[in-house]
Amino acid sequence: MKSLPISPDKPWLAPLAGYSDLPFRMLCRKRGCAVACTEMVSVKGLKYDGKGTKDLLATCPEDNPLVVQLFGGEPQDYSDTMPQLLDQGYTFFDLNSGCPVKKVLKTGGGSALHLDPDRLVKTAAAMVEIAGEGKVGVKIRLGFMIGEDNYLEIAKRLEDVGIAWLTMHPRYAKQMFSGEADWSKLAVLKESISIPVIGSGDLFTAEDGAECIRQTGIDGIMFARGALFDPSIFARYLNLINNPENPPLPSFDLGKTMEEHINMTRKFDGSNRSFRKIRSILPRYAKGMDGIKAVRTKLTACENWEELIAAAREVSTLTRERC
Repeated sequence: MKSLPISPDKPWLAPLAGYSDLPFRMLCRKRGCAVACTEMVSVKGLKYDGKGTKDLLATCPEDNPLVVQLFGGEPQDYSDTMPQLLDQGYTFFDLNSGCPVKKVLKTGGGSALHLDPDRLVKTAAAMVEIAGEGKVGVKIRLGFMIGEDNYLEIAKRLEDVGIAWLTMHPRYAKQMFSGEADWSKLAVLKESISIPVIGSGDLFTAEDGAECIRQTGIDGIMFARGALFDPSIFARYLNLINNPENPPLPSFDLGKTMEEHINMTRKFDGSNRSFRKIRSILPRYAKGMDGIKAVRTKLTACENWEELIAAAREVSTLTRERC
């Protein structure tokens, strides 16, 4: 594949630390996700063989197209690690300059790069030089401090060094995830550069995704928290934009989704670590439902895969209103 599909009818799954692993990506792909991103991967962790870092790169032939999102504060670390990733078959890469979490900021990466645009652009240029034209994107925010926008300056410089696409979460790093995403800034960004713009932020429902496209004219969207609560958001969004007057909404079977996620996790990584992880993730699917406490209690009490599947089947009759 020479380039990634970027258009309103090709929704992406965002890089979600702790969540967008191989089983979850496959769950979303089966529901209409066109492009998926790995969890963010530390270039320094790759360089020094950090514990668990390489596990984040687990994939399979069906997990395609895949974007590897990298983070770190030193351009040289990208130059040292990316050739190995290319040798291993990874093709597309994304520079994380949007994460506002302290652990990432301490590395000089994530949205800390907004405080040093020269280093951000230098890092992106190094990535393009290694991976090639059309293979590298960058995720940014409006700026670091509230009201101190520098996204347009950064975006134009990134375009000049050959970035293929730009994703923006229209909040400031200091906001974390508080307040509301300012979609109007996505429209400004789209008007200011010629490369594709993908929007992220406050896309909790299929309607949010369609409305964001309508308001901003951007090239595509990336679901994050909305996908965590309901992986079928991709199918709902596609149904909505393809038939806006009367979209047929896919039914949401809570237990079936849970069971499918359990089986995929067990298939790709049947370790005790993955069991504990999926057991803690499943209650998210029941968010907003009557009896959520009982569902959470039932799931977290499971001690093996068979009990977990049985618990999922018990809640398969539960439903909630979906957007």
